[in-house]
Amino acid sequence: MTSRSAEHVTTGAPALEIQDVVAGYGGGDVLHGVTMQVYEGGITCVVGPNGAGKSTLLGTISGLLNPRLGQVSLRGERLSGKTPRQVLDMGVVLVPQNHSLFREMTVRENIVLGGYILRQRGLADRRLASVLEMFPQVTDWLGKKAGSLSGGQQRLVEFARCLMLDPSLVILDEPSMGLSPKVLKSVFDAVRLMHSQGKTILLVEQNARAGLRLSTHGVVLENGRVRLAGSGHEVLHHPEIGALYLGGAVTDSSGQASPAAEAADAAAAAIAAADAEAMPAEGGGSDPAADGTAADSTAGSGTAGSGPVANGAAANGTAPR
Repeated sequence: MTSRSAEHVTTGAPALEIQDVVAGYGGGDVLHGVTMQVYEGGITCVVGPNGAGKSTLLGTISGLLNPRLGQVSLRGERLSGKTPRQVLDMGVVLVPQNHSLFREMTVRENIVLGGYILRQRGLADRRLASVLEMFPQVTDWLGKKAGSLSGGQQRLVEFARCLMLDPSLVILDEPSMGLSPKVLKSVFDAVRLMHSQGKTILLVEQNARAGLRLSTHGVVLENGRVRLAGSGHEVLHHPEIGALYLGGAVTDSSGQASPAAEAADAAAAAIAAADAEAMPAEGGGSDPAADGTAADSTAGSGTAGSGPVANGAAANGTAPR
């Protein structure tokens, strides 16, 4: 069995380097010497069970947490110790797990807000035009209140908003959370589109099988430590990791895919549309407007703040995942 993630493994230099990071909250460490890389122009997917430290890792990268030991650097420049606003100025944008749009503002206003730190005259208008060219379906929603959109539509608007800064690193925190399988295709298609446009992406995904199929690189985080790292294909097809995190080993002892794993892999491919050629989309369900999914009740309250908050990087205050 082959995965599209194995076909496009990026071999460039690391864009983001995390070296021996120890970090946590209060008196307890959650990350224990984490070392990993996010490669230039690739999609790196971090998976792991609840409590593994994924939220803590993202908070440390985005400046919401300072590591107690170790460091985080972006293309050779240290991120550790910088404020969220300084991290944002360096081109790192985080789209959080919970919906973060201002519900009573229009879609256009929400997207334009993503470029609030742009100072060059006319640049925001040019960026908006570029974003709408990438996500043309969003054009039809520009005059609507963000709170009236479905969960999948809100997620696409959040992607559009984060691109207003033309970020050098896009961090996506569980973009599939709370979305139906039909909507997930549009969301993962959007992730693949950003990747095709040259964006470097760090993806934390609860749907581990779909996320790894989508990605060039994979990292398994467990108890605040890196358990395994490699290409998305290698991590996806690692027997032990499959048994622990992916709902069953991908292959059996003979090296052949087990029926259960085949079924799970096929379901993941359908959800993520990770193998579009082998499993073509049905009936043009690419526009989440057609899915009728109600807007998530946890959609952003519109609380403003400094730094990446206006672009989606808000601390959610929940227990570390």
